[in-house]
Amino acid sequence: MSSLNLDDFTELIERPDGGVRRDAEARRERQTVPPGSLGRLDELGEWLAAAQGAVPVRPVEHPRVVLFAGDHGIASLGVSVRPAGSAGQLVRAVLEGARPVSVLARRFGVPVRVVDMALDCEPGTLPEDVVRHRVRRGSGRIDIEDALTLEEAEAAFRAGVAVADEEADSGTDLVVLGDVSVGGTTAAAVLIAALCGTDASVVTGRGGEAIDDLAWMRKCAAVRDALRRARPVLGDQLQLLARVGGADLAAMTGFLLQSAVRKTPVILDGVVSAACALVGQRVAFRAPDWWLAGQNSGEPGQAKALDRMALEPLLDHGVSVGEGAGALLALPLVRAAAALSAELPERPEPDEPDDREQPADGEQPGNGQQPADGQRAAED
Repeated sequence: MSSLNLDDFTELIERPDGGVRRDAEARRERQTVPPGSLGRLDELGEWLAAAQGAVPVRPVEHPRVVLFAGDHGIASLGVSVRPAGSAGQLVRAVLEGARPVSVLARRFGVPVRVVDMALDCEPGTLPEDVVRHRVRRGSGRIDIEDALTLEEAEAAFRAGVAVADEEADSGTDLVVLGDVSVGGTTAAAVLIAALCGTDASVVTGRGGEAIDDLAWMRKCAAVRDALRRARPVLGDQLQLLARVGGADLAAMTGFLLQSAVRKTPVILDGVVSAACALVGQRVAFRAPDWWLAGQNSGEPGQAKALDRMALEPLLDHGVSVGEGAGALLALPLVRAAAALSAELPERPEPDEPDDREQPADGEQPGNGQQPADGQRAAED
């Protein structure tokens, strides 16, 4: 029996400040550029002001990319282009600066943090700050067995909460959230299908590196079988993550919920982060107000999850590589919205009416002077 009470998050999570958002909207109405002419940038600036509780909005100065990593046993069925147990190679490439997210982060000046939750490799092959939260080596094959024990799921969830607290305490003011996994999109599809009540084929995509038709059919079958195992535990979100999620997905869910508690905005990347966000919404219905959908990855499961949470992607560039790269591309857009919201000048106020006392009818202007002789004669 888990000692973790997820219901506490419902009480702990508040919505972004509605009063501040109205103040930001009023300020936008007064700016020199007509409201609506900046499209979604207006909405973004107002959302960020509400999340910060500040008008004018502050610039996003300390963002960070946070990637949760893990291998999934379901990958052994050939549901991914990459071989099972190879996520550790991707993590090393990220750390060495050889992956798209590494290049973009370097260009944008954003640090990248990788958190190993269940990589199938020796922990000594990776830095200590990467592996210190690891729960187990690889997650179970979810079509026939649980991904985690309930105790492991709780430990992974708590690790995500701890990482969110570490980021908030260190001054991180916005997080780009992604995953580094092999088989993770299959687990994500199962979670989304279970929570949205859909069939496997509706949510099963082709992954970051597109699989062929035969692999897609194997993936659909794996999602279908895992979905049968997921449905009996839909009322218990931690049990659901233990049965058909994985250590990285459980940690991401904990991270998202605690980030909302700490009022840290998060940009979601692809289908894995969307699936975890959907679980988080089931736990605390106000939590999605703290999240942005960075991009449309093209995965049908992601589209289904975002629609359920009423989140509209900021970008649609077809970036499916994962690892937070697509969401990181949305960061300059958020920063631009903050700058425009804060720095565009306001229209000058109209001239104030002259409230000086006016002379009554028939009276001369009260300047204290007598009329000249010629003026007096004319009046006579």
